[in-house]
Amino acid sequence: MPAKPAPIKKSPAKKAAPKKEEKPAAPAEPAPAPAPEPEPEPAPAPAPAEAAPAPAAEPAPEAGGDAAPAPAEEQKPAAEPAAPPPPPPEPEKPKEEPTSEPVNLTLEDVNDTTLTVKWRPPENIGASGLDGYTVEYCRDGTQDWVVANQELIISNRYAIKNLTTGDKLHVRVKAVNPGGPSAPASLEQPVVVREIVDRPRIRLPRSLRTVFVKKVGDTVNLVIPFQGKPKPQVSWTKDGQPLDLKAVGVRNSDRDTILFIRKSERKDSGKYEVTVKVDSLEDKATISIQIVDLPGPPSSIKLVDVWGFNTALEWTPPKDDGNAEITGYTVQKADKKTGEWFTVLEHYHRLNCTVSDLIMGNSYSFRVFTENRCGLSENAAVTKDLAYIQKTGIQYKPPEYKDRDYSEPPSFTQPLNDRAATMGYTTKLLCAVRGNPQPKILWMKNQMVIGEDPKFRQITSQGLCTLEIRKPCTFDGGVYSCKAINPHGEAVVNCKLDVKAVQVPTDK
Repeated sequence: MPAKPAPIKKSPAKKAAPKKEEKPAAPAEPAPAPAPEPEPEPAPAPAPAEAAPAPAAEPAPEAGGDAAPAPAEEQKPAAEPAAPPPPPPEPEKPKEEPTSEPVNLTLEDVNDTTLTVKWRPPENIGASGLDGYTVEYCRDGTQDWVVANQELIISNRYAIKNLTTGDKLHVRVKAVNPGGPSAPASLEQPVVVREIVDRPRIRLPRSLRTVFVKKVGDTVNLVIPFQGKPKPQVSWTKDGQPLDLKAVGVRNSDRDTILFIRKSERKDSGKYEVTVKVDSLEDKATISIQIVDLPGPPSSIKLVDVWGFNTALEWTPPKDDGNAEITGYTVQKADKKTGEWFTVLEHYHRLNCTVSDLIMGNSYSFRVFTENRCGLSENAAVTKDLAYIQKTGIQYKPPEYKDRDYSEPPSFTQPLNDRAATMGYTTKLLCAVRGNPQPKILWMKNQMVIGEDPKFRQITSQGLCTLEIRKPCTFDGGVYSCKAINPHGEAVVNCKLDVKAVQVPTDK
């Protein structure tokens, strides 16, 4: 057991400890310095323990128990003098100031148990920064403010939960920094805690998202659908003022609102705003209505110059544009002799023009109409002076043409042809004739005029001559002639007709 004392030896550490103590002892001459010096004096006590390892073998547990606390007591005084000296007193910091109040506090959503608000950060935060926000609420008519969030929140939105349905609450928000809470930002109106099944929302038709244009006298009937529960409150304004219900009719239902004007006038033009509101939640839509009319005529018109076959005109825009953009002008001219107006230019955009191709020796007056999306103006601006196109020294003599003589004597373009007919079967004789003036047609049989014999039917159409012989017999055969006569002459064609009897076979 003589080897055990080797790890117990800590004399170098003990010697080092007093050396470390000497360094703080020199400057610390006052009361704290003597206190640690007498404590290390009992340090020689472990020296006999080095020389008495053998007797410690018999009472092993006691020796071990006595030896363990001895080094612990020695180490404690060695750690205490290592503590640094107290720091010098810090200078006083400037006093912190709170931020300004949050801005734009609004209600975002509410139902039967939850109320959600949102806001924007304060405008002036200060050098110390922003730690967070506190949200407080109280019932209407009381001043018992309750803090909704137990810990500061950093976000600009907070939902107050576990509220009682039907309560009317005031809500405010404070910004907090090292300087303390700021002034509160509060909602303008108290909020009723109740279920809102559907937020108010206007579904504006696509056709009403641009300017809605109607002509004077037309009916205006605008249907604006919306949604929201419970039934939203609907209100209308025109140019920021309440509607005149004598001129404009409004009908509201659970799903839409109707703006009705039976006979529109130009004074009905403007911006109409519809607001759908459920408690403190609302939605708005703006509709621009433009009632247009025919424009007035140009303010004035002037005949600037006349040269050759041309005339120059100028005019000024109308005083009344009909509440619509001027899209062009229409220029017309009229001859003094006839007084009839003819259009020279249409959809013309300039305020001056030149009219050409006028007739020499005539005097002309001109007028100009204004045009917009409704059409041409009812009246026109007419020139006071006439534009006279002077004659030149050249006289035009048109050539003389002789009338063509279309008269000609009759002539047959298709003669009669010989033919044979069967007794009892109707037959026809045909020929074609031409002549100017139209010739007179005479039918003859064996040089005898047939006349009005009912057995014969005479037809003449477009120069085609037809003689129909009804149920001829053998006595109707012979030479037939067609004679055409007019003042310039006559012509004749002949043919031979042979009528054959029907042969009935006899029994042998």
